[in-house]
Amino acid sequence: MKKNYICQSVLFIMIWFYATGQTTSHHSKTPNILCILVDDLGYGDLSIQGATDMQTPNIDNLARQGLTFTNFYANSTVCSPSRAALLSGKYPDMVGVPGVIRQVSKDSWGNLTDNSLLISEVLKSKGYQTAIIGKWHLGLGNPDTPNDKGFDYFKGFLGDMMDDYWTHRRGGINWMRDNEKEIDPKGHATDIFTNWAIDYLNDRKDDEAPFFMYLAYNAPHFPIQPPKEWLDKVFDREPNISEKRAKNVALIEHLDFNIGSIMQSLKENGLDDNTLVVFTSDNGGALWYAQSNGDLRGGKQDMYEGGIRVPTYFYWKNKIAPNTKTNSFAMLMDLFPTFCEIAGTQLPKGIDGISILPTLLGNSQETDNRYVYWVRREGGKYGGQAYYAARYKDFKIVQNTPFEPIQLFNIKNDEHETQPLNTSELEVYKKLKTELQEHIRKTGGIPWQ
Repeated sequence: MKKNYICQSVLFIMIWFYATGQTTSHHSKTPNILCILVDDLGYGDLSIQGATDMQTPNIDNLARQGLTFTNFYANSTVCSPSRAALLSGKYPDMVGVPGVIRQVSKDSWGNLTDNSLLISEVLKSKGYQTAIIGKWHLGLGNPDTPNDKGFDYFKGFLGDMMDDYWTHRRGGINWMRDNEKEIDPKGHATDIFTNWAIDYLNDRKDDEAPFFMYLAYNAPHFPIQPPKEWLDKVFDREPNISEKRAKNVALIEHLDFNIGSIMQSLKENGLDDNTLVVFTSDNGGALWYAQSNGDLRGGKQDMYEGGIRVPTYFYWKNKIAPNTKTNSFAMLMDLFPTFCEIAGTQLPKGIDGISILPTLLGNSQETDNRYVYWVRREGGKYGGQAYYAARYKDFKIVQNTPFEPIQLFNIKNDEHETQPLNTSELEVYKKLKTELQEHIRKTGGIPWQ
């Protein structure tokens, strides 16, 4: 009788722990967040996005296990502004980054404002362990380094791009860092960043605190340098492929393999059950390097859809329905408020993005009932000036240099942007220009030099 009583008591305690969620797991119930940002990945450069000469099973699997956004956008046509928007939740020109930050001051078109508040700082205040691994591209020294901006741990590359994936230099300068310490690791940059990320996940295995890891690859940004064995595989499989295209395919397939290693590490460390994984890109593919944006017009540096619409997937086991799609509109700057809501922390004032958590969880949400803007400032043929796009619902105004007329398109009816509308007859054109003008006026007060 006493033995039965003890068994019943133990069973009752186990049921109570299960019902209240009080398990003996070391992992926090607060969700972990893993944000994977790749560099210059074209909208058509994954097999799940329609590429017939490419095999990307791991990224494809990530998409099939989660939610695909068919209308997800970078905040700019180039690197730095999009990264600034993702991390700040604001338009990039609202935090001093309308263009690319470079090590040569006369060719640098941004400077992250000292009062900018990044998602790393917000999540850190909530008790998250915060890490960035890979490409930073938002400043080369204090007070604009990752460790200055809320990241507990930084292992990666401060600069804008690498001249070589194996030597990791930019203009002869080594920007590789372990926090503030200069380092000189050996190997292909994609493999190096993956190994560092896996090391970090291994360290989180028994950590009670949640983590936010921003894993920012520089692949498949040029120079297009896949490992030789990966290039050989592509040539063996695709005998009629051009060398330029083959290099791009091999670099992305190598990246895909590394993404698979990251996802495997999540599972092996028992972190898969409680981690939101986001996969996206900072802008579209560069057409001059045989990258593909599918049927979309334009590419990197363009405000056409091919320059700003990016492949994006969200995976969250038992939270996001697998193998689902949404045509809801969203942007990189929407990740900041989404992460805040997931972490259960109050959204700071002045954020331009919106939380898309309802959409992730399969609930109805209107996301396109807002005026949104894209910006890029650049030298050279752009003359140091900025050019813009703006959108409200299905209507979008576009210019691809500061010196060309603004065109108006209905993206729903003309996804390929081949039929500009007669602007003189449409009130929406006037309203879009007025709203964009107000945005330009506001950002005119934000220093970027």
